[in-house]
Formats: sequence, C-alpha cells, structure tokens
Amino acid sequence: MIKAKSADKSTVVDILVSAFAPLHEENSINLVVKQDKKRLKRMLVLMGYLFERALLFGEVYLSNNKQACLLINYPHKEKTNLQTIWWDIKLAVQCIGIERIFKVLKRQLMAKRHYPKEAHIRPMIAGIKENSKGNGTAARLMLEVMAYHKNNRLPVLIDAASPDNARLYQKLGFKIIKKEELLGFPIYFLRLN
Repeated sequence: MIKAKSADKSTVVDILVSAFAPLHEENSINLVVKQDKKRLKRMLVLMGYLFERALLFGEVYLSNNKQACLLINYPHKEKTNLQTIWWDIKLAVQCIGIERIFKVLKRQLMAKRHYPKEAHIRPMIAGIKENSKGNGTAARLMLEVMAYHKNNRLPVLIDAASPDNARLYQKLGFKIIKKEELLGFPIYFLRLN
C-alpha cells in the first residue's frame, strides 16, 4: 500500500475514471457528472476534485501495483476556505451543470442525515482500473488500509449505490444502517465500529 501524494494525482484520477467511465447505470457518479458528449472530461474534473479534497481533509491510498485506489475523508477536519469554495464552483460549472445542482444537493443532504455529527472516517471513493478487475488488487488494498487503521476508534461510514458493493462492504464487517431510494436508485449507508 502506498500513501499517495500530490504527484500521484494523475494516477489516481486515471484509476477512478477507468473504474467508473464504463458504468452508465444510475449511480452516485452519474448523478454528479452531467451526461453529455463531455462526460469523460467532466468525470476527470470530478475525480480531480475528490482527490484534492481527500488529500486536504483525509488520505489517499494506492495499491502497490498502482492499479487501485481508495480515498478517505475525515469530515470533522473539513474547513471551508477560498480554495474549497473555488473547487466547489469549478465542480458545479465544469462537471455537474447548473441544472443538476439541486439533485446533487439533495443527495448530499440525504447522506448528511445518515452520517453522525461526531468525528468519523468516511471512505469517499474506491476504484480499480478496468483491466485489473477480479485479480484481488482492490480487496487487498481495502484490507491493507483496514489493517493500517486497526487501532482506530472512530466509526467508519460509507455509502454504496450498488448492491454488489454493499455486499462487499458487509463481507469486510460493515453493517447496513439504512437504504434510501429517493434519487431513483438505491443508496446503502453502512457503518463499521
């Protein structure tokens, strides 16, 4: 496991785009990314945004073979400043599109209802390059990150828009605390600790 730094941004963004670009069904990424001929470019903006926020308010991990990544956020460390405001504006204009802002805000408010106000850890996004799926790289990375944080006493909360991902997280010890379908697709909220 490698703890990513700023220089790893293009590698992480490439992994995430490779993982999510083939998915066209309704999910959280496709909710945020405007679905038009610039979809891939918009996806690059989103993944760059998530990387920057995780680096500033959490941690970014890469698998040793740099084929998988996991971005973690510590919401209790988040601060609003000019930089984060600029990132949000850039995301809204270059990725989401003004007409989709209300759907994205609705999703954020829904998530906020299910996350505690207390300090916690929130894995934001994980991905594996399309050509490395099924070889155990992503699972190994998840297990390594969990082992690295084994003495953590904070709850770990995650959401998943795929039943398969929810089952994977359950195998890792997470428990489903809520399932929402207000956006037209299921979102599973899971907790560990």
